[in-house]
Amino acid sequence: MKKTTASTDARVKIIPLGGLEQIGMNMTAFEYEDSIIVVDCGLSFPTDDMLGIDLVLPDITYLKQNIDKVKGFFITHGHEDHIGALPYVLKEVNVPVYATKLTLGIIENKLKEHNMMKQVKRKVIKYGQSVNLGCFRVEFIRTNHSIVDAASLAIFTPAGVIVHTGDFKIDYTPIFGDSADLQRFGELGKKGVLALLCDSTNAIRAGFTSSERTVGHTFDNIFAEHSNSRIIVATFASNVDRVQQIINSACKYGRKVVVEGRSMVNIIGTAMELGYINIPEGTLIDIEQLKNYPDEKTVLITTGSQGESMAALSRMASSIHRKVSIKPGDTVILSSTPIPGNEKAVARIINELSMQGANVIFQDTHVSGHACQEEIKLMYSLVRPKYSVPLHGEFRHRKAQAGIAESLGIPKDNIFMLNSGDVLEMGMEGAAVVDQVTHGAVLVDGLGVGDVGNIVLRDRQNLAQDGIIIVVLTLEKYSNQLLAGPDIVSRGFVYVRESENLMEEAHAVVETATYDCLNKGVTDWGKIKNVIRDSLGDFLWKRMKRSPMILPIIMEVDL
Repeated sequence: MKKTTASTDARVKIIPLGGLEQIGMNMTAFEYEDSIIVVDCGLSFPTDDMLGIDLVLPDITYLKQNIDKVKGFFITHGHEDHIGALPYVLKEVNVPVYATKLTLGIIENKLKEHNMMKQVKRKVIKYGQSVNLGCFRVEFIRTNHSIVDAASLAIFTPAGVIVHTGDFKIDYTPIFGDSADLQRFGELGKKGVLALLCDSTNAIRAGFTSSERTVGHTFDNIFAEHSNSRIIVATFASNVDRVQQIINSACKYGRKVVVEGRSMVNIIGTAMELGYINIPEGTLIDIEQLKNYPDEKTVLITTGSQGESMAALSRMASSIHRKVSIKPGDTVILSSTPIPGNEKAVARIINELSMQGANVIFQDTHVSGHACQEEIKLMYSLVRPKYSVPLHGEFRHRKAQAGIAESLGIPKDNIFMLNSGDVLEMGMEGAAVVDQVTHGAVLVDGLGVGDVGNIVLRDRQNLAQDGIIIVVLTLEKYSNQLLAGPDIVSRGFVYVRESENLMEEAHAVVETATYDCLNKGVTDWGKIKNVIRDSLGDFLWKRMKRSPMILPIIMEVDL
C-alpha cells in the first residue's frame, strides 16, 4: 500500500454523488490517483411530483466509468438514506463492503432479498480498526446516532487526513454501548486534519441534542397514564434503542409486545440475533395471539411514523390492516419527527386515527439522532480541520454549518458549499472545485430501475393534472379514405356523459382537421396526427383553459 502520510504536493479528490441538496441519498467518493473509495450508498424517497416512483437512487455513472479504480464501500450506519441503494449499485459496481456489525447485518438482509449474498464480499469492522485499500487507510471511530453501531470515518490519504462524521450526535448516556470517542477525534485534530465532512441535518438548531435515554422516561409516564388502554407505538424500524426502551416500559407495566411491519420485524430480528437488543423471554407474542390478551396488557410496535401509505400504521388507520383494527380508546404514540416533506402525510394519519377514537400522542416522544449547533462546534473544536465541507442536508442546513465553521475561525475561502457532482480537489497547498461529473437521480418504479426518466415523469404529471384525450380514426390502406371515426375517448379530462355538447364540438374540430389534411393529399401520418393534436388542443384551451394530453391513433385497413 502507498504511504498515507501527508505530502505537500499531493491532492485528493472529494466527489459527492448525493446527499447535498436533500435529506437522503448520501454517497461520497474519494479519489487519489488509481484508487476510489465510496462512503455510504443511500437512497431517498420520492417527492409528491414523482408519480408512481418507489425509490430514488444516486446516479453512479462516474463509478461505472472508473470501475477499475473503485476499491470498496465504507458504510457509516444502517439507515436507508445511507445503505438503501447498495443492492442496486452492487449489481453494477461489485466491490467489497465494510461496516460495523449491526450495520452489516441490516445490509445482509437487503442482499438476501436481492439474492446477492454469494456475490458480494463483506467484512465487519470494529471501532478503532483500519482498512487499507489502494492509496487509502480508513479507520472506524465510535459515534452516536439514532441507530446502534454508527461510525465516523478517518480517511488517511497521501494529501492528509479527512474526517467524515457520518450522521452523528454526542450522547453521553446512550442506551446501548459507549459514548462517542471524543478522545480519538481530539488525537486526530492534534496531528492535523485536512478536511472535515460534517453532518448538517440539525445545524439550524441551537444547543445540544437530548440523549436517547430521555425518551424512556417519557414512555414510562405515558404507560402509567394510559394503563387502561391498548398502546400502539410507531417509530423508525432502524431505531433499535427506541424499540428497546418501549420494550423496557412494556415489561415494567406487565404488557406483552407485538412487533408489526416487515422492516421492523427484519431489523429487530437482526438486532436480537447480534445481541443489540435485550427482550426478556415471554415478552414478545405473535400478532395472532393478540386476541388472547386484554387490550390493557398489550403493546404494538409498528412502522409508519412518517405516514407512509403502505406501512402498518397507515393500514390500521385506513381500516385495511388484516389483523389489527383501531378501537376507540387506543393510545397511539408517534415516536418520530416528520422528515421535511412528510408533514402532510403525518397529519393525515393523525386525523384518521383520531376519527376512529384513538388518543394520538406525538409531542415530546422523540429525540433527534443528529448534532445540534453546540455538538457541531465541539466536533470542529476537536478536529480543527483546515477545510470545512458541510454534508448531509438541504442547502439551508449546510449554510448554517458553514456559518458555524466560520465563527470558529475557519476562513471563508476554506469552506466549500458543494453541489452533487462537484469534484473538490484539495491538498496542503490549497483546494478548489476543478470539475463536474455525471450525477443525479435514478428512479425505481416496480422492478424497473432507471427506465422512468424526466420525460415519462412529465407525461405522468400532465396526465394527473389534465387527463388524456384519445382520437381514433381508420383509413383505407391505399386510398387514404376515412373509413371510420374520428372517435374521441376522454379519461381524466371531463365526464363525457355530462359534457356531450363539448365532445360533439371537439368531434367536429377533429373531423374538419382530418378532412383538410386528406383533401390536400397529405399521406404522412405524423403530419395528420400533429394537425389533429394542434387543432383539438387549441379548441380545448379556448373553451376550457385546459391542456390534456392528446393521443391521435390512426389505424389502416386493407379492403
